[in-house]
Amino acid sequence: MQLKPDAPQLTWQGAVSLQKTEDWVMPWRTPHPAHVLFPEPLLERSAMPAGVRISFRSNTTQVAGNIVPQNESGMLDLCCDGELIDSIDLKQKDSFAFENLSHEEKLIELWLPQFGRFQLRSLAIDDSATLDPFTDTRPRWITYGSSITQCRTAASPTQTWPGIVAREHGLNLTCLGYGGQCHLDAMVARMIRDLPADYISMCLGINIQGASSLGPRAFRPAIIGAVQIVREKQPDIPIVLMSPICCPPREENPNTVGFHLKGMREEVQAAAEALQAHGDKQVYYVDGLSVFGADYVHLLPDDLHPNAEGYRVMGKNFTSVVAEKFFRK
Repeated sequence: MQLKPDAPQLTWQGAVSLQKTEDWVMPWRTPHPAHVLFPEPLLERSAMPAGVRISFRSNTTQVAGNIVPQNESGMLDLCCDGELIDSIDLKQKDSFAFENLSHEEKLIELWLPQFGRFQLRSLAIDDSATLDPFTDTRPRWITYGSSITQCRTAASPTQTWPGIVAREHGLNLTCLGYGGQCHLDAMVARMIRDLPADYISMCLGINIQGASSLGPRAFRPAIIGAVQIVREKQPDIPIVLMSPICCPPREENPNTVGFHLKGMREEVQAAAEALQAHGDKQVYYVDGLSVFGADYVHLLPDDLHPNAEGYRVMGKNFTSVVAEKFFRK
């Protein structure tokens, strides 16, 4: 049974928008109709479908697809009823196929690559298979951050730390990790404001420190402003503000505007405390070092980004330090 990429039975979870042409459908992690309002470097990252899943229910024994080949791409994961079944490397491929699945009806989730673009031309299942949309009733979690949230070097899409947390804690994930592009853009804050959510986390500071895009005068007000924008439509849900994880070269060495990570952690905490003092009791500060501290520097091959094992550590620690504490019904 051949399915068009925009078939109504297919749910594109974790995508902010879909770009549709006569030939393919492509997910974006920004609103495609408003792209003229977003900086181009951010759009380059939002085109990468980190955390996006194509979901449906079926008793099919195979799932195959035709895609537009990409020179840069990662792994495609298949999960059935939450269990990881297999992974396929999509680099320079124009198709994929998962076979020998069980005959039982099941929730099928295709976790798309966390880097590179993904343009789906068609999907195929058994001719006689059932096919129903998946209605996800799990709490919605939006997480915003940098390349450390996009997780390019994770082993596969389900092994990014947001993927690990979402699967472990039963969350409907929207991952807004943009490599090099977490700069507290007002348009991103507006986008988060307008997306349905039950929980929000923001991992803030490392891109701003690296690019010197905000200094000590502007960083804290930008955090407060972003949260206030989100609160216009999300007045009561938990918002976690997490400061940077460990990065040895930047801990005490200031950038061109005088900011090091120690100072940034103080500013993120001060922003959370100011919001709390103003009456927002659902804003929480989390020290990034409690999620990935100096004990794990051996898992930072470039002294900045965790490797595959490092992202698994982040997923485990974020679950216990943040999700189990703040993501409660």
